[in-house]
Amino acid sequence: MKSLRLLLLQAREAHDPMRGHEHECFVDRTGLAPAQITTHDLLAGPPTLDEVRKFDGLLMGGSGEFLVSKGNQPNFEPMMELLREVVAAKHPTFAACYGFQAMVQALGGEVIHDPDNVEVGTFELELTEAATSDELFRHLPRRFVAQQGHKDRAARLPEGFVNLASSERAPFQALRVPEAPVWAVQFHPELTRDGNRLRYRHYLENYSPELTPEQVDAAMERFGHSPEASELLGRFLRIVYG
Repeated sequence: MKSLRLLLLQAREAHDPMRGHEHECFVDRTGLAPAQITTHDLLAGPPTLDEVRKFDGLLMGGSGEFLVSKGNQPNFEPMMELLREVVAAKHPTFAACYGFQAMVQALGGEVIHDPDNVEVGTFELELTEAATSDELFRHLPRRFVAQQGHKDRAARLPEGFVNLASSERAPFQALRVPEAPVWAVQFHPELTRDGNRLRYRHYLENYSPELTPEQVDAAMERFGHSPEASELLGRFLRIVYG
């Protein structure tokens, strides 16, 4: 896969060090060289579909302080239109967290702000029956753990889409676009335990500004390893590109 080139859409401020960290995480989990994944700043506006299709595939990860439920990202509506175009073109895509939520809403589903059911850390997920016939998800155990970091969640998937995984706090955790090499997940398969802990500390004011230092330390201990989820990005590449 040395000739493979992917485009990573990012919704993070220019000064945010998590921009670089996110790129590093996708590089590590895909096994590609850093130069094979090019980043694009969504805050400056989305690329055109023609620009996207110059790459073999599209990736989309999380966000800094931006929420799909609020639509508060600069150039939010043009980004949503791009996602609809990407899906219509059946361009190979893997979207995580903010990318999952944006995909859900862009295609007609519903995303809500639900801080009472926030998932930050390592959480157990369960595959649905539909996942047992999905070529990407069927290799996972029925129950597995994954890295999470979100206050928004999907309340309803787009019509005609099936849910592939669920958790206790967020019942819609994964989908595939029917008959297209396009998957999206609420969790972060690109993150390891240590990567998620780093991100949690960086965005602490957004997630839990009221916590004491002792409570933060206790929360950090609840992050665990997620080896099965970490295999998804590599498997996605093998399924789509051989």
